[in-house]
Amino acid sequence: MKTEDFPRDIQPYLLPSHEGEMTYRCLGCEKQFSIEKLLYVCPDCGQVLLLEDQNAQRLKDIPGRIWQQIFDYRRMLNIPALKGIYRYHEFIGPVIPLKAAVYLGEGHTPLVEANFSLQQKVGGRFFFKNDGQNPSASFKDRGMASAFSYINFMLQNGGLSDVLAICASTGDTSAAAALYASYLVPQVKSAVLLPHKKVTPQQLSQPLGSGAAVFEIPGVFDDCMKVVEALSEKYNVALLNSKNAWRILGQESYSYEIAQDLDYDLTHTAVVVPIGNAGNITAVMSGFMKFYETGIINRLPKIVGVQSEHANPVYRYFRQPDAAKRRFVPVTVKDSVAQAAMIGNPVSMPRVIHLVERYNRIAGDERTFFIEVSEQEIMDWDLAANRNGHIACPHGGECLAGLATAIAQGVLDSHDVAVLDSTAHVLKFAGFQEMYFRQQFPAGYRIVPKPDLINAPIYVHPENLDKVPTPGRPLGGKDFAHFVNRMAGEIARKLDLKTV
Repeated sequence: MKTEDFPRDIQPYLLPSHEGEMTYRCLGCEKQFSIEKLLYVCPDCGQVLLLEDQNAQRLKDIPGRIWQQIFDYRRMLNIPALKGIYRYHEFIGPVIPLKAAVYLGEGHTPLVEANFSLQQKVGGRFFFKNDGQNPSASFKDRGMASAFSYINFMLQNGGLSDVLAICASTGDTSAAAALYASYLVPQVKSAVLLPHKKVTPQQLSQPLGSGAAVFEIPGVFDDCMKVVEALSEKYNVALLNSKNAWRILGQESYSYEIAQDLDYDLTHTAVVVPIGNAGNITAVMSGFMKFYETGIINRLPKIVGVQSEHANPVYRYFRQPDAAKRRFVPVTVKDSVAQAAMIGNPVSMPRVIHLVERYNRIAGDERTFFIEVSEQEIMDWDLAANRNGHIACPHGGECLAGLATAIAQGVLDSHDVAVLDSTAHVLKFAGFQEMYFRQQFPAGYRIVPKPDLINAPIYVHPENLDKVPTPGRPLGGKDFAHFVNRMAGEIARKLDLKTV
């Protein structure tokens, strides 16, 4: 639809007006800094930054009911920049003109309700939000759309030139960064650092295909991250990990979409997310708080963060009930099928601590919870999800395992409806399914395949069937008819089919 076809009272709001006044604010010393140059940590104290809109009060001057209509009507527009995360422009990038927005089809991934069988098995009603249906097949595209739109804005204004975008990754971040960087060539080039042999072949192929310089180094993600941080401190590069506050802004769109798809009524809603580098859970909390404080949603949903026992520093921090006694201690990670969550020292941990306290205070009660699950549970629930109509990655399996644990522990009750984050497409992690089916998991994962979840192809070649088709040598006539009948009969026997 065209803007003139909408109700007159809504028309003035349909196209964003770019009235934001964005600044960086340090979580440590509280100092504020201009966004005119790329910053990742505070220049004074080295703490992580948040992006804040100094003109955010204008958002509260518009009633929440009107905001709901604005977003619902924008859904019908055919303006590319408003089809993605910038449908919520005023809450994500209010300084970025639509002409600078980079849109590759990210955002607005579907909520798919689990079937009755799986809900009954888990013990509660839930949906998967399939973020694997983003352009690079993971949720990371949300943050990259924001970060690269800001870079594009600065390029157009002459504030940047010849940008090298760089990131550390366990796979999905590198794929997203390389894809979005390639859209802005030749002004932007990309480089990614990956832990050697800790990335699936499918994920490795993505940044290579997008033309990025790919460096594999010994160690795990945390080691790659330290190298990237050193590069960002000494050289003129654009860091694209979640330390980049623009990444967090883009990932807030996940919250906004859930709110819109549930008609802004989050009375009995829980959102379950894997933690990893802690950028996503940070963004989810921040997004819901913005919508709640503006009157767009009626309740802050419960937030359930999930970690594997092989990489659980955030869970360990929050399991201490007395906030005054909590101390963050990085952990040494072990092998995990949830590779993107295999992070022992998440860079967004200061944001998590800050936002959890604020989230619970605004909600008026405890609304944030942290769950630990085993590798066995992650893989078993992942396969169970995909056997019931989903395309969940191991991180989606981690969320499902966390949901089952949260219900068993009484964190969620029978009234709660959960939304689970399936962060990437299952095909990126096909190797783990193959290891499970072949019973070839290395001992370090501590996964023992269950016979009822194992599946494998069955080769069919009936005895005494000598003539079979081969490539370039088809059968014909009676030989082919005999082949078809014998094969059909053998398959029917194996499936125990009854004749009509």
